[in-house]
Amino acid sequence: MNRTIKAFIVDDSAVVRQVLAQILAADPAIEISGSAPDPLFALQKMQKDWPDVIVLDVEMPRMDGITFLRKLMQERPTPVVICSTLTEKGADTTLQAMSAGAVDVITKPKVGLKDFLESGSQHMVQVIKAAARARLAPVTAKVPASRPAQDVSPTKAPAIPLSRTTDQVVALGTSTGGTHALEAVLTQLPADCPGIVVVQHMPEKFTAAFAERLNHICRCEVREAVDGDRVLPGLVLIAPGGLHMQLRRSGAQYRVGVTDGPRVNRHKPSVDVLFRSVASIAGRNALGIIMTGMGDDGANGLLAMRHAGAHTIAQDKETSVVFGMPREAIERGAAAEILPLPAMAEAIIQRGR
Repeated sequence: MNRTIKAFIVDDSAVVRQVLAQILAADPAIEISGSAPDPLFALQKMQKDWPDVIVLDVEMPRMDGITFLRKLMQERPTPVVICSTLTEKGADTTLQAMSAGAVDVITKPKVGLKDFLESGSQHMVQVIKAAARARLAPVTAKVPASRPAQDVSPTKAPAIPLSRTTDQVVALGTSTGGTHALEAVLTQLPADCPGIVVVQHMPEKFTAAFAERLNHICRCEVREAVDGDRVLPGLVLIAPGGLHMQLRRSGAQYRVGVTDGPRVNRHKPSVDVLFRSVASIAGRNALGIIMTGMGDDGANGLLAMRHAGAHTIAQDKETSVVFGMPREAIERGAAAEILPLPAMAEAIIQRGR
């Protein structure tokens, strides 16, 4: 019989604490071990009964969530899910918290809070359950990487049929725990790495801040994708939150299409949407990688890539924060290779060669 997950809520809003407690406690697998309006009160209460998962607000009195999170990860690492306001400022602050060791993020609007939380109750429960199973790795600060002063974009080549091009494209999909995994991989890549397209399950407004943060610490260029962007060596394009991203072609060039549409596998952007397009457009010129995440998004798309001749990789269980998406891909025969996270960057570099 599975053990009940003990969750503790830290938020300065009494309404948020009440609504979250009601939603989570409605699931028999989750028990609310307590709540507090700020981290200092939380620490006092949690000492008596330490939780399995902490739901944490970012902006609070006396001690902010990021300071508390860093203290927590140094002294007693515990899975933390950030509950943050869906704004540009909130997105930047929340990403700092993710970098400090948070497992996932739940977004909340400034108005209509109760209706919003209740409509997303199933997702919240899934996030808490996934966080309880998360494997926490030490968090280390990244030093911004130096870039060459010259433009690293390749010289424009004459147009040739795409079927004859040797240009490589790397498609990478991830979810829960993916912010850390992507950082670990992309910071190890050289400035002339193959063109990379990424889907990281993340709410709108968050992906731009995430891409900007990675751009400061990577040798390659990282940015949020815009419809029509060309896929180039040394460039990483991250799908915008709330939109799907697909690979397209224009003559001998790879480009991305960024469009709206229904959720696929409960997600927008969806890894499956990206992977299926890469299978169709790039075929054997592609490398597909699926990493840590909850659920099965990307498993069928990775299988389509493998059938199209692409090399496919899944992250192993030992280094995945949540071994959901990689496990599904492996079980469906979509992964030609299973690698630990530290080996992913070298796999991408070898593909470029």
